[in-house]
Amino acid sequence: MFLPLSRPLALRAGLRRCGVALLRGEAAVSGAVLLLAAAGVFGTSPAFAQSKSSVVNGIYTCTTQDGRRLTSDRPIPECAAREQRLLNSDGSVRRMVPPAMSPEEQAAAEARKRQLDNEKALQADAVRRDRNLLQRYKDEASHQRAREAALDDIRKAMQLSEKRLKDLAAERKPLLDETEFYKGKRLPFKLQHQLDTNKAATDAQQESIENQRAEMVRLNGIFDDELARLRRMWAGAAPGMMDVKSAPVAASGPASR
Repeated sequence: MFLPLSRPLALRAGLRRCGVALLRGEAAVSGAVLLLAAAGVFGTSPAFAQSKSSVVNGIYTCTTQDGRRLTSDRPIPECAAREQRLLNSDGSVRRMVPPAMSPEEQAAAEARKRQLDNEKALQADAVRRDRNLLQRYKDEASHQRAREAALDDIRKAMQLSEKRLKDLAAERKPLLDETEFYKGKRLPFKLQHQLDTNKAATDAQQESIENQRAEMVRLNGIFDDELARLRRMWAGAAPGMMDVKSAPVAASGPASR
């Protein structure tokens, strides 16, 4: 007389049958699945609900390095470094499961992902910046007016520094004349202090003028880069299609104000 197997025993028997079928090179893995059904494993009880996922989710199979064919209802640890096949209930291949990556491979994959994410962020920033440019400047004349307004502030600052230099030179002349009375002698403390203060102020104004000239060059470069991109977009190019190497420069310019 045939005695029905208990569900846990039937499940193990069915999986064992799947392993034997695969070892023999048989494609009819579904027969083993039918054995599970005939044994009453497929039901509505909690035991079935727990075992159902292993069958529905597929069967993993692989060949170890020493030639053993392994089968399981979940990824096989012995084949973590080898490719595994995930089979459907009818024995057909659902997909190939690639081997787990080594720490070095994982680090390289994460570095590639970070690079791609960074490139996407740069591209999105370029699109946003170019759209802002188009909204800010409707034509070349409006862009030129913005350039002149930005440079005008620097020109005014340079004029003030140059005027201050002339004033300092005028203040220094009588101090130098006074030093003629002390040739070969140590200058009085007050006179020496006035000369040192005048020189420090003169050096500071000269440095300020050099910085202002450098700022004019920087601003002109930014406006030149903006104008080149604007001309291309006015001609029909889409925002963000410019060279992303120029994006960080433009980000600090007038378009970001």
